[in-house]
Amino acid sequence: MEKKTYYVDIGSGEISQIKYQNNDSFTINATPEEVVMLRAKLNNMDGAAYSSFWRAHVPIMPYHNDKPNDSYDAGMVDVYQMLYDLGDETAKNHIKSIGILGENHI
Repeated sequence: MEKKTYYVDIGSGEISQIKYQNNDSFTINATPEEVVMLRAKLNNMDGAAYSSFWRAHVPIMPYHNDKPNDSYDAGMVDVYQMLYDLGDETAKNHIKSIGILGENHI
């Protein structure tokens, strides 16, 4: 399948073929199937964020023993890995600069 250009904003979870205002945090080239996979990863992160929100209201549960936060962190790495794999040079350079993937994933 032919790859198309998409603009991705992690904060809002937006994936669009139309560049509009600030929706272009990352520019990727992807097939429709890859976009569906990225959407699923973003949705998983959103679910983990919701779970971690509720955990944050339980003061006796320490952060380091928190499955929802671990799940969110793992989801974030998955999303950034996919953005790195599909991204343009600007996206790749930014992801390298923040160091979220470490050297083993790049």
